[in-house]
Amino acid sequence: MAIQLKKGGNVSLSKHAPNLKKIVIALGWDSRTSIGADFDLDAGAFMLNGDGMAISDDHFIFYNNLNSPDGSIQHLGDNLDGSGDGDDEMINVSLDEVPAVVQKVVLSVTIYEGEERNQNFGMVSNAFIRIINQDTSEEIARYDLGEDFSMETAMIFGELYRYNGEWKFRAVGQGIVGGLAAIVQRYGIETSDSNQSCLVI
Repeated sequence: MAIQLKKGGNVSLSKHAPNLKKIVIALGWDSRTSIGADFDLDAGAFMLNGDGMAISDDHFIFYNNLNSPDGSIQHLGDNLDGSGDGDDEMINVSLDEVPAVVQKVVLSVTIYEGEERNQNFGMVSNAFIRIINQDTSEEIARYDLGEDFSMETAMIFGELYRYNGEWKFRAVGQGIVGGLAAIVQRYGIETSDSNQSCLVI
């Protein structure tokens, strides 16, 4: 049975499924309103070192950079409107192949052009993140974001991290004002004008 996490809660994936090697991180959401521009929410994964910074710009995995340099993390593609029930975007992680230098993988969702479109996570409902055993399709853990975020245009849904040789997952649910630019700068991703176009999600 899947573990239902609350904000701040964590689970040892290694203990829950001792032979776990590959997981699917599935994220979903619905927009509360269809007035104005469509909502385009985008999931991403930041591969961080022990100092909490991205290993490199290429270690930010999202729809415009679908695979990590080592191939351990793969984004399965962009969902432009989040329509329908269930999962909207998915990220595969081969836990055994994640380089040792990577201590944490932060899982984020941003609203494309949220500031320009006057959109925020307060207009989003039924947001969730769930961890699935890729080999068995068993849902291991799930976190439903139940709070309203009326100013934030970026969210950290959760994070994978190493702890005493185990892989664990923590439900975070932290909103960030400033959208993509703010969240990538937090992790040391270069956002100069020369490469902004490749980072926009």
